[in-house]
Amino acid sequence: MELYRVLSAESEWPVFSVPLPSGHTVHVVYRNIEGEHGVDYLIHHPAWSAAETLAVDDGHFMGPGMAWPELLSVARQPATEGVDDPDARLLLLFPTLGDAHLPDDATVALTAALTALTLIEEPAEVASMLLENQGQWTPAHWRPADGVCINDGGHSYRNPGNAFALPEGCLREISNALNGGEATAHQASG
Repeated sequence: MELYRVLSAESEWPVFSVPLPSGHTVHVVYRNIEGEHGVDYLIHHPAWSAAETLAVDDGHFMGPGMAWPELLSVARQPATEGVDDPDARLLLLFPTLGDAHLPDDATVALTAALTALTLIEEPAEVASMLLENQGQWTPAHWRPADGVCINDGGHSYRNPGNAFALPEGCLREISNALNGGEATAHQASG
């Protein structure tokens, strides 16, 4: 109950930060507005005037924000502050995932994180279920385009075909930061 009270406090919204070696930080903000509760997944760099939205998990969802290789990369990037445990980072950012082409070992990585940080009885079964039913959006098809990881999600800020998509330069910088400096994500088949 104490955790619930902290996460749902209207007076001070909980924020969890995931710093990246690139200088960018992914912030997970529990937005506690009466009747408008949700979780915002933002990315920021000190040189930017404002944070950019990767995904929003609420009744008016927006996403996905990350492909599986990006999620795994962010979870495994070294950190000395904020959320620094790789398993905690993976679980914290998991709701941003929307990837139609998951590698065979995705269940293994998610099961390991669930085993390390939860007391659920069947972590492999839960991991399989979570990967099968990703987010509120349809799992997107991700692909590299001129060194930028983009997708075809109808509600994604990282789909250049959407009128509300992030600008190309921002997409490039975000893609590089999430991939640990690598310019591309996995190549999806099909």
